[in-house]
Amino acid sequence: MNFFITGGAGFIGSSLADELAKDSQNYVTVYDNMSTGYEEFLFGLRKRENVKIIVGDLLNENLLNESIKGNDFVFHLAANADVRFGLNHPKKDLEQNTIATYNVLEAMRLNDVSKIAFSSTGSVYGETSVIPTPEDCPFPIQTSLYASSKLAGEALISSYCEGFGFTGYIFRFVSILGQRYTHGHVFDFYRQLMQNPNELKILGNGKQRKSYLYIQDCISAMLTVIRNEKRNISIYNLGTDEYCEVNQSVGWICEYLGLNPELVYSGGERGWVGDIPFIFLDCSKLKSLGWKAEVSIKNAVIKTVEFIEKNQWVYNRGR
Repeated sequence: MNFFITGGAGFIGSSLADELAKDSQNYVTVYDNMSTGYEEFLFGLRKRENVKIIVGDLLNENLLNESIKGNDFVFHLAANADVRFGLNHPKKDLEQNTIATYNVLEAMRLNDVSKIAFSSTGSVYGETSVIPTPEDCPFPIQTSLYASSKLAGEALISSYCEGFGFTGYIFRFVSILGQRYTHGHVFDFYRQLMQNPNELKILGNGKQRKSYLYIQDCISAMLTVIRNEKRNISIYNLGTDEYCEVNQSVGWICEYLGLNPELVYSGGERGWVGDIPFIFLDCSKLKSLGWKAEVSIKNAVIKTVEFIEKNQWVYNRGR
């Protein structure tokens, strides 16, 4: 099968490309504008004869239309994931998430490509009162531009599935951890501790409860759904049966690094506007397909710190 991966040089995209390219019967096209992708993640892929890498932006409609030709399946993973600072540049979420998704769908329609998997987010549930949160939970008011743009992308995909006979797989992720992780709370805490091992500043009160998923579990979950789901439009939560407080995550990181810093809190239930104090998804629908997570949240956090330590170029680039 011919796969087209947007954001294929990123954390999740490059990991997925590696997995798909292992099968010599697959042909994988990586499409990435390299704004947040890493050339280093493509080293192994460049050595494979069944992989093509295109540096291109999803807002470049002509290049996108030409590049997507001949493919059977699109993994649309490219996005602006800067949730915390979204209010500083509102247009970025609109362009890179919503309009980019429309451009992908139109390129597919024009080139007779009808299958798409989309990386949405558990943030679309907002500050829901239903915990753990199932896929059919009513949506509250959206609290971040990122979640709003992802929800708009979901709506576009479902409309193309109904109107043009597409098959769509919408995946609502929790935060992903593991090898090739380059931004997020683990990275931010590691960076602070390298700069000052005696103090760690934490946004909010540290009691925010979050769920995380290890990268390889994320990939296996997506592929499990695609192999088993027969409906033309399907929505799945991707997460685990556990969550942790930010304070617990801090404790695991500090214990691994052998540090005991003073913890300084900014205060309040939220770290920033749009931060959701409690994210815990109901993944029973995914598990009904026979999938289960292999790596716990604690081990995922530790594996992430190990990766950053062993790959200081990621740390230096991220600074």
